[in-house]
Amino acid sequence: MTKTAIYKKYLFYILSTIIVIIWLIPFVIAVLTSFKTMDEISFGANWFRLPKKWSLEGYITAWKNAHIYTYYLNTFLIAAVSTLGALFLSSLGAYALSWYDFKLRKPILITFVAGMLIPFQMLLIPVYKFSVNTGLYDTYPGLILFHIAFQLGFCTFFLRNFMVTIPKSIFEAAKIDGANDFKIYYSIMLPLIKPAIAALGILEFTWIWNDYLWALILIQSDTKKPITLGLTTLQGQWVTSWNVIAAASILAAIVPIIVFLMFQKYFIQGLTMGSVKG
Repeated sequence: MTKTAIYKKYLFYILSTIIVIIWLIPFVIAVLTSFKTMDEISFGANWFRLPKKWSLEGYITAWKNAHIYTYYLNTFLIAAVSTLGALFLSSLGAYALSWYDFKLRKPILITFVAGMLIPFQMLLIPVYKFSVNTGLYDTYPGLILFHIAFQLGFCTFFLRNFMVTIPKSIFEAAKIDGANDFKIYYSIMLPLIKPAIAALGILEFTWIWNDYLWALILIQSDTKKPITLGLTTLQGQWVTSWNVIAAASILAAIVPIIVFLMFQKYFIQGLTMGSVKG
């Protein structure tokens, strides 16, 4: 390895470390603030200073009195059902667009890709009016169906790109053995693209869990709000309780972090799947 390559390598690691540290600064401040009492925060203590007395007061208040528990259940229900629905429908669509030869295959694929390019902000008013007119406004099914609909294009495009790399001879052999189309999809296709589905599932679950825009437009009742929308209600009664707001924010972020850490092996496999041939 030449000196130039070594310098570039060290420069890359140094810049990456600096970027990670800068990105973690707000998170570290939020964690330290969540364990401090309001008395300690009010006296203007250094944000980076460790708490004099580690207190769970902010977490207890956020969980019990600020209804974070209810927001948690709402968000998990919405994110889990939306993710499973998007993965199931998109895998079927990707399977059809990959292996079935019909006239509208390319126009449908183009429609999926084009839908990804439309800014969501342009659809706020039509979606709101549609949900009100159909009775889907302020309901779990309404928000879940819209999440599935808007994630379907990206998911289908993503999975199709993996499916087309699978040798066609595998499916021809299954056809000869008498397997029907759904059997091939369920028993052959899904196991082969499991890493890709796992990677996509992690991304979708994280995106839907962190969604704020569609929840704001389609949900009104406080008992049905997801956690991202529920955090905004803390700015009222708990606006001066910085430890409570920080604790609620940490609780909101911890689930996507745990999901990613648990399934990061599949996430990396999914992203690198098909990168090496042979």
